[in-house]
Amino acid sequence: MGFLTYLVNGLSLGSVYALIALGYTMVYGIAKMLNFAHGDVIMIGAYVVFMCMSNSGMPAVVSIVISIVCCTALGMIIEKIAYKPLRKATNLAVLITAIGVSYFLQNMALMIFGSNPVSFTSVINWEGLSLAGGALKITGNAIVTIITCVVIMIVLMWFVKNTKPGQAMRAVSEDKDAAVLMGINVNATISLTFAIGSGLAAIAGALLCSSYPSLTPYTGSMPGIKAFTAAVFGGIGSIPGALVGGLLLGIIEILARAYISSQLADAIVFAVLIIVLLVKPTGILGKQIKEKV
Repeated sequence: MGFLTYLVNGLSLGSVYALIALGYTMVYGIAKMLNFAHGDVIMIGAYVVFMCMSNSGMPAVVSIVISIVCCTALGMIIEKIAYKPLRKATNLAVLITAIGVSYFLQNMALMIFGSNPVSFTSVINWEGLSLAGGALKITGNAIVTIITCVVIMIVLMWFVKNTKPGQAMRAVSEDKDAAVLMGINVNATISLTFAIGSGLAAIAGALLCSSYPSLTPYTGSMPGIKAFTAAVFGGIGSIPGALVGGLLLGIIEILARAYISSQLADAIVFAVLIIVLLVKPTGILGKQIKEKV
């Protein structure tokens, strides 16, 4: 039963990576930029939930909703102030700006919350399931995280495929200039993309810290990098790719920790990414895009 336990834990961790990876893949797919500050939005979301639950005594659901609202607003503000003026700038300028925003958020969190870790209270009050006479135990955190990830993915794919704003996102991702000619507000569409990705980051932050309850201003850094890896792994720009990449990354990491070495787990994850990209440079579900001349 040990393998099954590790597999479930891997799916749970992978679900969190997948939720975070959605923010990366949506922004890249539509705005063609890498928002490296996304991991720090997760950290801010987790702190908002922590303050609402621990300091104000609010229920978990209310705390998460407040966190979603705060992170959505934060994502839109970041896009408006830092990224919108750089629409026509080079990719390098946008990338450096994203790194700058990331450090800005980390330092703001250090100034407000301090560097000492705080103990995050889980938002899930359910012990989970005990199967096979108690040999296989699945925690409530793992079950709720996996279900939440699957439901969000289904809703998001339906939204992109069947709603007018979702169709606008697809049009902008295909060709911004053609989208403008069709009457689509490109700036509003990109802002909506940031809002959705940042809102999902709040959920990911609450679920991540429920499973790994030590919260610091650096909490979002490594999960953010790994989620970006998951997005590239699955095929950046692809919503199903974010799910596949996140789940595979989570499973590989947990199995590597269990059967090889906890110290080498991260190295193994990135080694697998390199191998996959050598074989399929666009990622598992990514598509080759031909550059226009």
